[in-house]
Amino acid sequence: MGLFKATFDKLKEGLAKTRASSTATFRTILSGKPLSKELLHELERAMIQADIGIRTAIEIRKDLEAAWERGEIMQGDEALTFLKEQIQAYYPEIDRRIQFAQSSNGQKVPTVILVAGINGAGKTTSIAKIANSLRSEGKSVMLAACDTFRAAAVEQLEIWSQRLGVDVIKGKQGGDPAAVAFDAAEAALARGVDVLLVDTAGRLHTQEHLMRQLTKIRNVLGKKIEGAPHEVILVIDATTGQNGINQAKIFTEATDVTGLFLAKLDGTARGGIVIAIREQLNIPVKFVGVGETPDDVEAFEPDKFVEAMFTA
Repeated sequence: MGLFKATFDKLKEGLAKTRASSTATFRTILSGKPLSKELLHELERAMIQADIGIRTAIEIRKDLEAAWERGEIMQGDEALTFLKEQIQAYYPEIDRRIQFAQSSNGQKVPTVILVAGINGAGKTTSIAKIANSLRSEGKSVMLAACDTFRAAAVEQLEIWSQRLGVDVIKGKQGGDPAAVAFDAAEAALARGVDVLLVDTAGRLHTQEHLMRQLTKIRNVLGKKIEGAPHEVILVIDATTGQNGINQAKIFTEATDVTGLFLAKLDGTARGGIVIAIREQLNIPVKFVGVGETPDDVEAFEPDKFVEAMFTA
């Protein structure tokens, strides 16, 4: 896949808690048992508890039940294989790669990636992971510290910039975040960087005035750099489950989210949230965070993800 090459071993390691809890429960319910309606309803409840999503859990249970009634699967072990195949089939073939800016009139245009998410979602660390992966591909990167409301947020981004060897543009504490975005866009153009990663305030999705500020940042970037932002990545904490999906719905109203970064996937026993996201949001998961270091980011590839969920 080029950028963000997914490795099965990392995914498998990152989904260890999910396998030990959710997937193990599926195996406990099904393994070595003949199928029945009661057993399939028990599986449906387990899928809902694993954050797979109510609608998807019901649809999968109905598909399993129909296959059982047709005599295609009779045992729980066969149902496990069928379950894995059904989950994989939920993901359409779409392009999950970063969409880089195209040259304009023969001039290089920086790719602008706007990153949003609430406090505690792992947004700044996720930005560092994206920056590190881009750097490993030979691309020059600049960071914009547009969370001017919290000094700690700027300091954290500065620490990451030093570790990764990239420039960061910042403003005065309490200053206008959109002004920082403007300055960063100017600097990115002047220095000819490949990618500008824009950090935004870890705003709560219920704070309407802060959501308007996010929209303002997006508009400022678009006026300064043609087509910007080229990607709007929303970072969701996988451990928050269904609440993360609710956040995504609100953020989408403020700005056109193009992809999701599911952070802290290694910290949850409910990796099924990735399936619920597919059910409820028409936004592709582009990246998953499977650890705490800058290297612990993977491109989301559905087949590998589901395989890692079910491989003991």
